[in-house]
Amino acid sequence: MPLAEAVLWLWRWVTCEERLQSLWDRFRGRCYQKVLSFPLMVHLIADALLQYEGSGRQSFEKNRQSGQLEASVQAAYRKLGRLPIPLSQAFLVEGTAALTEAFPPWAERELPDSLRSFHVVIFDGKAIKRVAKRLKLLRGIPGGLLGGKALVALNWSTGLALAMRAYPDGEANEVRFVPELVPVVRRRVAGPRLWMADRAFCDLEQPARFTAQAGDHFLVRYHPKVKFYPDPEKPERTGNTAKGQCYIEQWGWLGGPSDQRRRYVRRIRLLRPQDDVILVTDLLDADAYPAQDLLWLYSERWGIERMFQQVTEVFGLQGLIGGTPQACIFQFAFCLLLYNMIQVVRGYLAAGQYRQPEEISTEKLFDDVQRQLIAWDVIFPPQVTLHYFQREPRLEALRARLRVLLYSAWSDTWLKSPPQTHHGKTPRKRTRTHHSVYRILQDHPRRKSQPTARAP
Repeated sequence: MPLAEAVLWLWRWVTCEERLQSLWDRFRGRCYQKVLSFPLMVHLIADALLQYEGSGRQSFEKNRQSGQLEASVQAAYRKLGRLPIPLSQAFLVEGTAALTEAFPPWAERELPDSLRSFHVVIFDGKAIKRVAKRLKLLRGIPGGLLGGKALVALNWSTGLALAMRAYPDGEANEVRFVPELVPVVRRRVAGPRLWMADRAFCDLEQPARFTAQAGDHFLVRYHPKVKFYPDPEKPERTGNTAKGQCYIEQWGWLGGPSDQRRRYVRRIRLLRPQDDVILVTDLLDADAYPAQDLLWLYSERWGIERMFQQVTEVFGLQGLIGGTPQACIFQFAFCLLLYNMIQVVRGYLAAGQYRQPEEISTEKLFDDVQRQLIAWDVIFPPQVTLHYFQREPRLEALRARLRVLLYSAWSDTWLKSPPQTHHGKTPRKRTRTHHSVYRILQDHPRRKSQPTARAP
């Protein structure tokens, strides 16, 4: 079972007891642990997502039966529902940092020559949906429930989710988290960086944050809420992409003349039959940074949307275990970390077969990972597994073991299906509405404790 052993070694590397305990000590806030420790909660959620199809209750009951969980099932749910959001954020950041060390360098994607000096970081927001209505206050509320909102940063070259900033209100605007997330990414990704985001981040505040450090630049989609003033002294240029699409380049100012935040930018407009793609960037030299390369790079921004889709549909975010925003955000961070782990496994498999990692389906690979993990759990008692992975591996030993396990493990069923003809979507009338769990809980008046009546 090479896939199972490789994932368990990676899991041992990422979730070592010392790392998890250090995270708890630094980010626990006012929470405490007595019987249910944070490393144990991580183990319980891992079992639920990897072996029991997202069932938290089944994971809690199985671990109670084996003696791993000494508390009640209700206590485990309550503990999950109180995990601090800063702890979930740090769990993703430090777990991804450990996976980055084990990531095979040959699996990193390469940029065009004009952009090869940059490290591209993609920003996008994600609302956590489909919250289970387990809390009594949520029962009977029509429509869907939102368990929080997160802004996620993705490293384009490795495809790993680097960090996130989350808020319990699912209706919050993710742009407000940029000032908190940018410094975290800068500590993890060496410069110079090229920040890339969609039109929601096109204003006069975000470019200043993206370029606060020397050498950093930005590439965002233009939004008409910020007016563009062309430079009359700089003539526009036209050209065609490799696919024959026409584009127009202009130089000018983003923001009005009286606004001190206005910025001189280059605007690239890709002409399309339905909706033009308009980009703005502070990479002003059109010869050094061709428009074709920037348009191609922005098309790669869709990778973070595919990541969100796979995290939701493949890695168990559709079935949320907890009912509070804190529990939902922790599971979201957990699913992102699982996604990152499978990207590492996919990189080693691709290297062993002299293939590109993009040729391997994440969904098909994860299906076989789950099957082998379930088989491993059935065959080997927990004590045997704990004894086998008792020693924490060194980084070079971990990489060597992954090469031994995954270079020779291959199945043609992991290849992606050939692209299908796009027939368009069937129009549907959407009547589903969403409500924020955080706002519902905040609007509910808390019950005040009644004074005890004194005996006469």
